[in-house]
Amino acid sequence: MTPAGEHELGGTEPAGAKAAGRPSSLDAYVSLLSAIEGGEFAPGARLREVELARRFGISRTPVREALKRLEHQGLVVHEPHHGAIVATLDDTQLAELYEMREVLEGTAARLAALHATEAEISLLAALVERDAALVDRPEELAANNRIFHRQIRNAARNRYLNGMLESMRLSLALLGGTTLAVQGRGADSVAEHRAVVERIAARDSAGAEREARAHIRAAYRARILRAPG
Repeated sequence: MTPAGEHELGGTEPAGAKAAGRPSSLDAYVSLLSAIEGGEFAPGARLREVELARRFGISRTPVREALKRLEHQGLVVHEPHHGAIVATLDDTQLAELYEMREVLEGTAARLAALHATEAEISLLAALVERDAALVDRPEELAANNRIFHRQIRNAARNRYLNGMLESMRLSLALLGGTTLAVQGRGADSVAEHRAVVERIAARDSAGAEREARAHIRAAYRARILRAPG
């Protein structure tokens, strides 16, 4: 079973398309997902095939296929008289998303405490130190944050958990921007990450889960503070 976000579309291209240097539907998908995740297309924004093809320098066919894939994943919806738009999450959906994220990230940290190699733990510690150097640059800190969480889920050694967290990452892309732009959140996040790594390094699975869950609850509070209105 291929986790969401991997290369399901790789086989949809005509033979020789990549060899000829023509952009694939996967290229279009990655570009569009990155734009949504980075907040370039906010929830509710219209996604016009012609404009997207011009923006990414590709034909409309891979754009159309990328939009279909994003629609299947729930990131894009079609509305009458508007066409494709970026999906939105209401307050209830946001609460449900973070509730499940807390459970899954907590489980990943617990399993990482049991299965992570010393090299993986050293990498997590290095990522925390990189965090500390980026507290005043929220976008870069957010990118490092995604690497940190991916390393924990990899260290958990559970393909099904990994797949669920990847699907959740796609849903989180709908939120746009980063909670790390909230005043003081960057420094707090670094401290929370450090606490998770300390528990993983100590092979304290219960403690690692507790700290990871607390980290996600804090991120949810920051997300609410960041929300407009």
